[in-house]
Amino acid sequence: MTEIVLMSDPKVAAVPVQECGEPLVDVRRGGDLLVDDRKLSDSAGAFVHLREAVLERLLEAQVLLPRGLRLLYVEGYRPPSLQRHYFDEYANQLRAEHPEWSAEQIRSAASRYVSPPEIAPHSAGAAVDVTLADADGRELDMGTRMNASPEESAGACYTAAGSISDEARSRRGILGTALTAAGLVNYPTEWWHWSYGDRYWALEQGAAVARYGATELDG
Repeated sequence: MTEIVLMSDPKVAAVPVQECGEPLVDVRRGGDLLVDDRKLSDSAGAFVHLREAVLERLLEAQVLLPRGLRLLYVEGYRPPSLQRHYFDEYANQLRAEHPEWSAEQIRSAASRYVSPPEIAPHSAGAAVDVTLADADGRELDMGTRMNASPEESAGACYTAAGSISDEARSRRGILGTALTAAGLVNYPTEWWHWSYGDRYWALEQGAAVARYGATELDG
C-alpha cells in the first residue's frame, strides 16, 4: 500500500506558493452543480465559493460521470478563522483521548481529518468536499457519511479502505476517476476531499509551486 503523505508533513508546507490572484466565485452560478446546504450555518455562505479554475474542473468532472449520476457539492472555501477553529477543536479532542501523545503526534493525527490552518486547501479556495447523487439529487452511500473521522469510521473514511461494501467502493472509484481526469487530487484519508492548485496538489503532481494560498472571501 502506498504511504499516505499527511497535510502535516513538512514536504507539504515546503511547497512555495505563487499566488495567481484568481478570484473566488460562487459555484451556484449557472445552476449546473447540485449544492447541499449542510454547511450553511458554519460558514454563512462562504462554503459555496471556489477558485474559478477549481470550479471549471469540477464541472468537467461532472460531465465525465456515468449517466444517472451527479456531483453533490458540500463545501469549498472555508475562512482561515473557521479552519483554525476546526483544527483546534479536533486536536483538543485527540489530546484529551491521548494525553501521552506529544504535540507533534497530536498535530499529525489531527491532520488526517482537518488540515493545519497554515496550509489548508479549503482556506485557499482550492479544495472541495464532494460526493455522488442520483439523477433525482438523492445522496448515495459511499461507505461512510461525509466528514466521518478516522475514529468514528474505524478508518473507513480513507479513500482506499477495504472495510466498505463493494457498491460503495465502486462509487468511490467512479467519483475518483472523474475528478482525477479533470485534474484534481484526493487527500487519501478523506474520500470526499479533492483539490486543485494548492500545496498538496502541487506536491502530488510534481508542480514547482502552488497557484493558490490562503485568502479572504472579500479580499
